[in-house]
Amino acid sequence: MGDTLLSVLRQLRAGYEQRPEGFPQSVVLCGVRDIQDYRIRSGAGEMIAGGGPFNVAAKSSRLGDFTEAETRRLLGQHTAETGQAFTADALETVWTQTQGQPWLVNALCADACFENESGPDHSHTVTAADILDARERLILSRRTHLDQLAHKLEEKRVRRVVEPILSGGDESRYRLRDLDYVRDLGLVAQGSPPRIANPIYAEVVPRELGYVLQDSLEEDASWYVNADGGLNVDKLLVAFQSFFRTHSEHWLERFEYREAGPQLILQAFLQRVANGGGRIEREYGLGRGRTDLLILWPGRKGGPAGPADLWGKYVIECKVLHERQHQSLDGIIDRGLEQTSRYMARCGSEAGHLIVFDRTKGKPWEEKVFRREGRRDDRTIVVWGM
Repeated sequence: MGDTLLSVLRQLRAGYEQRPEGFPQSVVLCGVRDIQDYRIRSGAGEMIAGGGPFNVAAKSSRLGDFTEAETRRLLGQHTAETGQAFTADALETVWTQTQGQPWLVNALCADACFENESGPDHSHTVTAADILDARERLILSRRTHLDQLAHKLEEKRVRRVVEPILSGGDESRYRLRDLDYVRDLGLVAQGSPPRIANPIYAEVVPRELGYVLQDSLEEDASWYVNADGGLNVDKLLVAFQSFFRTHSEHWLERFEYREAGPQLILQAFLQRVANGGGRIEREYGLGRGRTDLLILWPGRKGGPAGPADLWGKYVIECKVLHERQHQSLDGIIDRGLEQTSRYMARCGSEAGHLIVFDRTKGKPWEEKVFRREGRRDDRTIVVWGM
């Protein structure tokens, strides 16, 4: 900023005529932002001059993510060098969880191969479970890369893009420059419609935004576990319904991401319980009109924790009823039942729950809060009003 930036620019211009004998022929400026985003500011952050300072730039390029083939080739080089193999499921998990983001690929595999509890053991074949365990440690460690990413969520131009993605809403108030910026950060994927770039970032974002709430909750996973070891989701959502009715107004006022506030409160509550041994997978995006959550809980029907297909799977689908959308409660439930049934079929879930957050102003809580059962495609789905 300020004088330091001006000094760099003066050196670039002063040395330009001395190339290549007395000055580098080319200079590469490498960072997480396009240099068009830089402005000349003082140390106090005040703008000194409008426009971008880098009118000396010849070209601006973005270093993209690894392709799936490049990701597999990188892991193949590790196998060739150390003899440590990856199962086919592990290779697939690395790709699906990172979508080729270079830092994530390296950090995830470095943890699974070198930094696990037993230490480096190259005779051990890396499994999908090893990768998912490394993923959780990576998220909880809040390593510098992920911490910086979380810090960016505080910026208004980031919030304008990310908030409607989190809420699954159709309305967007961002500008094209905002979208370009979060894409340059790598937080949002390059394609359309806008979506969070990979499942790890999709996990980090709501956890970070709801961290203070999650940390303040006193929920204990053991309160919601049946005698056979399965998760009692019905009991869990009864507790959440009571919590939301009592505390949501207070927490919604504290969230900067207020439009996505109900979903963030729910995810913080569920994450607190899932930390007792389960896992949550999340799907959300601009224009989806819903947030899909899948709770994975070990020891289904009293069996031991094992591969993911032996875990209990519980679908929770969230929808929001807005007064401005001119939708009826029955209409949004009907569409939600269809979406929940499809998600259950895709996940192979045993149980499905549809949560409708009613944000109609002036409607009494007694009308908003309910529990009823619906059916779709021969599946029973519990509908919860919040």
